[in-house]
Amino acid sequence: MQTKLKTLLVLVLFFLTPALFTVANAQNNEGEFVVVLDAGHGGNDSGNLGSGYKEKNIALKIVLEVGKSLEKESDIKVIYTRKTDVFLELRERAAIANKADADLFVSIHCNAHHSQAYGTETFVLGAANTQRNLEIAKKENEVIYFEKDYEKNYDGFDPNAPESLIGLTLIQEDYIEQSVQLARMIENNFKLNQKRKSRGVKQASLWVMHNTYMPSVLVEVGFLTYKKEGAFLNSKEGQIKMASSVAKAISEYKKALDLNVVDYFEEEVSDSIAVIPSDTAVYDNIVFKIQIAAGSNKIEPKPYNFNGLKSVSRVKIDGLYKYFYGYTSNYNEIQNMHLEAKKKGYKTSFIVAYKNDEKIELSKALKSRVN
Repeated sequence: MQTKLKTLLVLVLFFLTPALFTVANAQNNEGEFVVVLDAGHGGNDSGNLGSGYKEKNIALKIVLEVGKSLEKESDIKVIYTRKTDVFLELRERAAIANKADADLFVSIHCNAHHSQAYGTETFVLGAANTQRNLEIAKKENEVIYFEKDYEKNYDGFDPNAPESLIGLTLIQEDYIEQSVQLARMIENNFKLNQKRKSRGVKQASLWVMHNTYMPSVLVEVGFLTYKKEGAFLNSKEGQIKMASSVAKAISEYKKALDLNVVDYFEEEVSDSIAVIPSDTAVYDNIVFKIQIAAGSNKIEPKPYNFNGLKSVSRVKIDGLYKYFYGYTSNYNEIQNMHLEAKKKGYKTSFIVAYKNDEKIELSKALKSRVN
């Protein structure tokens, strides 16, 4: 066991040493926001072949559509790990992103399962490996078997050995919050804009993100093994729709970064509206607001800073500025305002409740309704 730990420590230090230099110099692209788009698999590695479709082809087509959208924005620079059907080693993909001092690394893949599972899911690097996430990690990491001298290049890393997954998260720890933020934006866009089933944001020990020195996500745009979803993803329409959601999420992430405002994820986004009869929609001593963002910078709560939303307020709590839209005791009214906030781009906003200036759980507030 001690020998394994020593080997792991050497491996971590080997990768961490260049990280110390790269992190210090990352995101110095003189005003350009650099996004590296990675189409999974390629060349002699077809990826999964669910329903007869090749993952490598679909991933590439979606990546090219994402890039086409982002390249229309003058302050975004797009770099592709591949634009044709070629094979790239996992370490090559990470090296491209690191050399570019990229601000984001986004890898696109298609899922597969022996069941009739379907839906999207976006992964960030992390140790929270459920059995299903371990299956995903194993599947994506096994690409190294296509590489020459992989045993030497990856210092004995074995995709089939759980102990090899220990420590892969260390370099990415500095970026986990940003990675989760982007991942949630991507999943919310799939769910709200394209009406796809979102399986959520997950963590897995994926090598392709392990050695990147910037926020990184791996997007599984759907299951090729589910016939209906596979056909959708293999269609031009499906590829454009999925690509537009990824591109939109990246633009939203960049905008939040420019303002130094991060979306605050305390509650899940809800698509449904529970309409309450108008004569019982007003709550005694309860005030509802919509939390739209939070961040370390103090920003004037003016409409031009918040996509035209009026009635924005700001509160400083524990060193963090929180921004709220709306102020009403009418629950129907606040739900309509919540829809407006989502339409303005605040997809991850949520309703909060206050009683006597103290925040209370929304569920408790709703139970306190009086006529």
